Amino acid sequence: MVVIEPEPEPEPEEEVAEKTSDAAKASASHSTVNGDSDGFETASDADADADADADDAAGDGGGGGVDLNQHQEPREGNDAAVEQSTSPKDDSQIGAADDESNQIALAQANEAKLEGNKLFADSQYGEALLKYELALKVAPDIPASMEIRSICHGNRAICLLKMGNYEDTIKECNKALELNPTYMKALVRRSEAHEKLENYEEALADNKKILEMDPSNNQAKKAIVRLEPLAAEKREKMKEEMIAKLKDMGNSVLGRFGMSIDNFKAVKDPNTGSYSISFQR
Repeated sequence: MVVIEPEPEPEPEEEVAEKTSDAAKASASHSTVNGDSDGFETASDADADADADADDAAGDGGGGGVDLNQHQEPREGNDAAVEQSTSPKDDSQIGAADDESNQIALAQANEAKLEGNKLFADSQYGEALLKYELALKVAPDIPASMEIRSICHGNRAICLLKMGNYEDTIKECNKALELNPTYMKALVRRSEAHEKLENYEEALADNKKILEMDPSNNQAKKAIVRLEPLAAEKREKMKEEMIAKLKDMGNSVLGRFGMSIDNFKAVKDPNTGSYSISFQR
């Protein structure tokens, strides 16, 4: 007896396709799990991976995930510390640069002053005046430059004095003395300019100041002897001029009433020193 086994029925094409598709998916999944790259990894992905690897290496060596934010906070603190430590350095660098700039400016101002001195020695007063002005413009406005600025104002004063510009001579001497109140040459030049303008009281005061600073100054002593009578004479003259003006003013008022100052006479009492006014027609 012969047993005939039935032939196996063919699988449907759809099922085969599904199995094939499932096999392909499984293969792809297995490939992904094993870490194989498909060749289209983006730069951002690579950077992120690199960051993660770096954080893992800096961590405790555990296999767990690392919180990137926890590692960024100390980083920010370190940046702040760096900024704080570099700020004083920047300030010191700025201060050093300013000091160097001021020293250069002072050297330039001194050079201009020396050129002015040479021109003054050659009696080129106008040109020397310009050099001293240049030195004043270049000199920085700092305490270290007060001396050279005072000298340049004093030198401008002597140039103006030589040129006969006495008003501006006094102005330059005033500026020099503001910077250096004991600048004797500025006092001498100012007293000369005041005397030229017949400001005898002011010239006398300057020479007295010079004598206070230098009691052995013979020039100041001679100037005081010469100026005192001139100052007294001018005071008397000014007094007479003032009385004359007051008299004219009184006559203009009294004239409305048919009178004048001449109708009034002042008589001094020798015992008391007071005056009594009497009216005379």
